[in-house]
Amino acid sequence: MSSHKTTTGKIPVSIKKLTFSGLAIALAMLTSNIKIFTMPMGGAITLLSMFFICIIGYWFGLRYGLITAIAYGLLQFAIDPYMLNIWQVLFDYPLAFGALGLSGLFTNKKHGLQIGYITGTLGRLVFSTISGVVFFASYAPKGMNPFVYSVAYQASYIIPEMVITLIIISIPPVTKALNYVKSETI
Repeated sequence: MSSHKTTTGKIPVSIKKLTFSGLAIALAMLTSNIKIFTMPMGGAITLLSMFFICIIGYWFGLRYGLITAIAYGLLQFAIDPYMLNIWQVLFDYPLAFGALGLSGLFTNKKHGLQIGYITGTLGRLVFSTISGVVFFASYAPKGMNPFVYSVAYQASYIIPEMVITLIIISIPPVTKALNYVKSETI
């Protein structure tokens, strides 16, 4: 039976990344249930749940970010499913939550944590908006453009959580701590 340690006694980086990704999904699931505000037809401002997924992309790059984010989206569907058809499920779960993994595009950039987080959450907003327009247009008030309604609805919970999280992760000691963890995991 082989050991998970290398001959130097260190745990391989891929196992560290997998472990941190699993922990991030667990933290995101936990904090997604701590709701500051819940929308009437789905969606909520949560206690930083999107951050825990985006941080994986920032720490480990696009590949791990996307895999983690898509896995999180599928888990969200498994735990609290809402299904009209397969296309709606695709847009609302693996694509919308998967977009959080786009944070991995900025792993080695100055202010990459903040820029990546903004990119990931705006990516989620895009896919959620598309789903709203295509699958939930009938919920728009009479005479209101379904696109405008969907953007407004989705932004009403995604943007406030994004702003709250950005404030917290931009506090210098928090940024320093997150960057320290990143340096220790690579």
